[in-house]
Amino acid sequence: MSTAIVIGRNEGDRLITCLQSLKSQGVEIVYVDSQSLDNSVLHAREAGALVVELTNEQPVNAARARQAGFNALQAMDNLPEFIQFLDGDCTVVPGWFCAGEAALREDPNLGLVTGWRVELHPERSVYNALCEFEWHRPAGEISVCGGDMMVRSSIFAQVGGFDSDLIACEDFDFCLRLGKAGAKLKRLPVNMTMHDANMTQFGQWWRRSVRAGHGNADVGARHPIAFRRELTRAWVYGGLLPLVFIMGLGGASWLSLSVVAAYSVNYFRTLFGLMVNGLTIRQAPLHAALILLSKFPNLLGMLLFYVKRARGKKMQIIEYK
Repeated sequence: MSTAIVIGRNEGDRLITCLQSLKSQGVEIVYVDSQSLDNSVLHAREAGALVVELTNEQPVNAARARQAGFNALQAMDNLPEFIQFLDGDCTVVPGWFCAGEAALREDPNLGLVTGWRVELHPERSVYNALCEFEWHRPAGEISVCGGDMMVRSSIFAQVGGFDSDLIACEDFDFCLRLGKAGAKLKRLPVNMTMHDANMTQFGQWWRRSVRAGHGNADVGARHPIAFRRELTRAWVYGGLLPLVFIMGLGGASWLSLSVVAAYSVNYFRTLFGLMVNGLTIRQAPLHAALILLSKFPNLLGMLLFYVKRARGKKMQIIEYK
């Protein structure tokens, strides 16, 4: 049987629901709290979880929390065969543990399995709906996945687990190292978790996009082939084209018009791509606009990473909730 390592920070009722979904399925729980100011720790203890509380000796982040949960099990000499990592704003769908464990036992070369994350309330905002579209990726062998994953404990320890210096995209970094170690990663064609993004404001979406850019740059610096396309797009659409547009205002109007044309082509290409992948004519235009706009906060996050790295400063968590 797997053990679930749940991480959380001020998740409130979402954490209670998460823990209940695990407890009802008879899953052992380790809860790692990142200095919450609510009653998260109390709720976790009431659910029978082993609680690990992160101190303020170093910055808190998801990577540090996940690794702390694994370290706690390891210190107790109580490592299960498989570990399910889970964010505190998610619930596990009944049947997932059986499906995940069966897949890992069937193929000893599999180091990790994941499933589909489903957004709980996509109708509440376009930002939630964008998450729902983002979560649903094709099943089969994969190279990276998000933080909801079931991992073989032995291979997790072999590759060194999560890097606590990463404040975002730590799951992608781990997956890439797992693949380099020769393990296979697979997304099963089943629902795994229900997620509550709870993004209803533009500012939340903007900060999440800044965090994504920061994470892409950090992981890209560690794995040069990773996120090359995403980083290039952020530089071009978030930085280079706006600069060319401003230059064109000085007299070469054709430059500014060329930039407008480039953005238009990108927008309509994204729009049609979203519709081909299932979004309606009503949903796709705003989604496409946000995807194009995201290049600006992505670039800000990238620049934040480069500046902090140049100054030798510790990276700080970027929260959007």
